[in-house]
Amino acid sequence: MRRTILITLAAATLAATAWAARATTSDPAHPLQAAQPPTGNSTTIDHRGLATQLARARLATARYATNLAAAKADGYQIITRMIPDMGWHFLNPTIQGFDVTKPPILVYERHGHRWQLGALEWVFTQTPATPPLPGATYGSFPAACHYTDGTFVAARVQELCAKTSPETDAPFNFWHPDLVTLHVWVWYPNPAGLYSGTNPWIRPFNHT
Repeated sequence: MRRTILITLAAATLAATAWAARATTSDPAHPLQAAQPPTGNSTTIDHRGLATQLARARLATARYATNLAAAKADGYQIITRMIPDMGWHFLNPTIQGFDVTKPPILVYERHGHRWQLGALEWVFTQTPATPPLPGATYGSFPAACHYTDGTFVAARVQELCAKTSPETDAPFNFWHPDLVTLHVWVWYPNPAGLYSGTNPWIRPFNHT
């Protein structure tokens, strides 16, 4: 019985990620998240390899899909509240580097008291010399001070960070420099593209 369940889950995951592998040539629609051209010499995308990678990502994060409490228990903590057309970001600071099965950031959508995982995210201090996923494109996030309740303020150096959030008085958490971002919408379809920073289809969640 367990074998049947695992096979069914794997098949469903591969089917659900097939659309994403075909959507990597879509252009991001949001001007603040303009994607960079993928680096490297190849202009073709390994769709089969991408589908396999996305399936691995989905299987590894399935326990978080509708369970934010499980993500928090595993070390993910809020770093931003709802960013329009994107979501709430939760970071696990112990995860470093790129591993498709271990995203450092989970991007959630909230509807009332319910949470739905939308995208996985990786961040880099500079554009990777080789795309970590076939056809990957990138967005950006400016240097900022982050506070423990998910509020943040842009700041070019950490010395400019206030000890508490100017908006809510929450304590300072951490600062980061300008970042290159890689969103991968494996848990929510995105007509703007698998790697687009924003997703027009989650706009209804912007104010929930």
